[in-house]
Amino acid sequence: MQLQRSHFTHSPWLGAAAGALAVVLWALVPLLAAQAGELPPLRLSALALLAGALGTLPMARRRRHEVPPLGRLAGALVYLGVPLLITGAVGACFAAFTLAPAEETALILYTWPVLFLLASRRLALGRLPANTLVGAGLAFGGAALLVLPGAMAGGVSGAWDGYALALLGAVCWALYSLASQVAAWRLGERMPHLLLIASAMVGGLSLALEGAHALPSRDALLATAALGLGPYGLAMLAWDRAMRDPLAHRVGNLAHAVPVLATLLLVVAGVTTPDWRLPLAALLVVAGSMTASREPARRRHLPALGRFPRN
Repeated sequence: MQLQRSHFTHSPWLGAAAGALAVVLWALVPLLAAQAGELPPLRLSALALLAGALGTLPMARRRRHEVPPLGRLAGALVYLGVPLLITGAVGACFAAFTLAPAEETALILYTWPVLFLLASRRLALGRLPANTLVGAGLAFGGAALLVLPGAMAGGVSGAWDGYALALLGAVCWALYSLASQVAAWRLGERMPHLLLIASAMVGGLSLALEGAHALPSRDALLATAALGLGPYGLAMLAWDRAMRDPLAHRVGNLAHAVPVLATLLLVVAGVTTPDWRLPLAALLVVAGSMTASREPARRRHLPALGRFPRN
C-alpha cells in the first residue's frame, strides 16, 4: 500500500486544527462512557458507531459527487478492512476497560499514537530519525506518567485478555490513521458507510457474546448519542482530514495529548483528584511532540507519492 498526498493546498493550521479537534473530542470518551456505563461494552460500541454514522451523513453527502469509484481490491480494503479496524479500535477499547484495571489498560491503549508516529515516519523517510525516537519516548512518557504509578502500586493484575484487547485497539487505531493517509480512498466522504458497517459488525458480536438486553435508560442513550456524534463521528472526519495533511506525521503527534486532556477533564468534572503529575505530563507531551516533529538535520527527499486526479 502506498501513501498518497492529496491535492489540498497545505495550510500550516488547517491540518493541525482538525487534529486538535479530534484529540479534544477523544478526550471526552472516559466521561461519556461513564455516563453510559449500564450498557455492555460491545452494545455501547455498536450504538455509538451508529450515532456516528447518522451524524456524519450530512457532512459527507456534500462531497459525494467527488468520490471516485474504487477498484475491486481497493473497495475490499476500504469497505471491509477499514470497518474492521474501526471495530477493533472502538470495540476492543470498551471491552478492555471491563476486563482489566483502567490504569493498566490505558497504558497499553495509549501506545497507538507512538505506533502511528513511528510507522508514518518510517514510511515517509525510509528510516527512523533519532529525534523521532526520542520525541516519541518523551511524549509516551508523559502519558504513562498518569497511569503507571497506579499500575505499579496495584501490581500486574494478570488480566491478560484485557491487555490483549487494549493492544489490539492500539494497533487498530494506528493502522486506521495510516489508512486515512491513502488519499485515493477518500475515507472522509465514505465515513457514514464505514461507521455503519462497523456498527453492524460490533452489533453482531454483541448479540453473539452479550445476548439481548433491556432497552437502556434515557441518560444512557443520550450519553451514547453524544459519544457517537462527537468522538466517533465528527472526530473521525476531523482526524481523516488531519491525516491527509502533507505533514500528517507532525499532526499525528497531537494524539499524545489524549490521555492528558482526558485526565484533566476528569479532574474538572470531579471524577478524580488533581495531583502534581498532570502539569508534568502535559509538559512532557508538548516537549516530546515538538522534538518528534522536528525535521532531521539533513532532509532527505520523500519517496515519489501519487496525487489525486484533478477533477
